[in-house]
Amino acid sequence: MQFEHSPLIRFENDYSDGAHPNVLRHLVESNNDKTAVYSEDYFCEAARNEIQRLIGTNRAAVHFLPGGTTTNMTVITAALRPYQGVISSSVGHIETHETGAIEARGHKILTLPSKDGKLTAEAIRTLFDSHYADPNHEHTVQPGMVYLTNPTEYGAIYTKEELTAIRSVCDRTGLYLYIDGARLGYALTAEGNDLTLPDLARLCDAFSIGGTKHGALLGEALVITNDSLKANFRYSIKQSGALLAKGRIIGIQFLGLLEDGIYFATSYEANQKAMRIKNTLSSLGISFLVDSPTNQQFPIFPDKVLEELSRKYVFSVMQKTDECHTVARICTCWSTADSDIDELLRDVTEAMKTR
Repeated sequence: MQFEHSPLIRFENDYSDGAHPNVLRHLVESNNDKTAVYSEDYFCEAARNEIQRLIGTNRAAVHFLPGGTTTNMTVITAALRPYQGVISSSVGHIETHETGAIEARGHKILTLPSKDGKLTAEAIRTLFDSHYADPNHEHTVQPGMVYLTNPTEYGAIYTKEELTAIRSVCDRTGLYLYIDGARLGYALTAEGNDLTLPDLARLCDAFSIGGTKHGALLGEALVITNDSLKANFRYSIKQSGALLAKGRIIGIQFLGLLEDGIYFATSYEANQKAMRIKNTLSSLGISFLVDSPTNQQFPIFPDKVLEELSRKYVFSVMQKTDECHTVARICTCWSTADSDIDELLRDVTEAMKTR
């Protein structure tokens, strides 16, 4: 069977490609193996062991789920009581891109304004204190968890100091701290990052390690370090429809991504390619919505330039900044070709000359 391939060059996200070659190799080589099911196979066990090694503790529970939304929904629902909500940036993924999945499970998202999608310890503490300062607080949703994304929806990353401060607030208030790491590799390999996987295991009650946006066909690894969240968590996975019969498919892919440091090497390369785009566009006088050090870049194009580029390239269109300028999102990933970047930069240069 032959398929007609689109002539457009795609930069709109980091998951529109298939799988990294090493992932495919592992899938093919293991295809005829007969194993236990529901992620209790030896591939998933090997992937769990490798993740525990990387995070520096074998006391963490590691679960494999098919996607980011399902992972977020499952861990948040398992952690919260029916009357509790989860604190998130107003541009957090659970608020803006998950079709009310958290609300559909009966939990309110308690949103806070943020800079580049990052929450601060002070803002979290203020929200918590405001809840209990209300003499009628039993009539309102109780905050029960803090939800962060690293990097954020705008490519910003948390520092160790910032995350430590948020952890301190969570310790004083009894809030769980969960990080959605759908793009975690890009955060951990970004310029200026000082967080490590062992840091995350120490500072978070739970965090995810993205596979889908890092070269897997599907799948996220959820790391749980808080003992109170570990018990019976597989019941929650099953109830969420996320306990795959052929769960081995996720474990095998993580083995392929983590082998020889591929996960981090490809994340670093994607960041470097994004920096090349950022630096060249900046030299052409194009400004950016935010100063992102990761694989997501947000140039503000003149509308005429964006219209011309859109005949050949696919970007995510984010927002208007004025009547004649629009923010686009440009993403790089493991499979972004240098030749495609070369072509994009040549075309932007020409379009800026004739605008």
